Amino acid sequence: MRHHSYEQHSDELVAESPEVPVLDREGEAGRPQPGAFDAVVDQAAGVLIAVGRMSSAEAWDVLRETSMRTDIKLRHVAELLVEWGRTGALCADIRIELDRQLAQRRPAPGL
Repeated sequence: MRHHSYEQHSDELVAESPEVPVLDREGEAGRPQPGAFDAVVDQAAGVLIAVGRMSSAEAWDVLRETSMRTDIKLRHVAELLVEWGRTGALCADIRIELDRQLAQRRPAPGL
């Protein structure tokens, strides 16, 4: 049996985790670089880009904020949003928070 130090094991777990934010070239934390998260999160971002007419950075912010405010893991929020894109069905807590997030990002009338 091979023993790893705590730091080695921790580094391995972080490297395998798809939701760990990484620093981009400008040093901005919180937004993963392309390929840093899995396909379902990419798909959910695509749903938000289409529905909310937003940039990919804004879609990531909506996913992250919705996850934090509903206390539902980011990946699960992404799965629910992808399913919503297919079926039109979305649980109430996610729908309420998503509506709130999208309303915050809409331009004011007349602009």
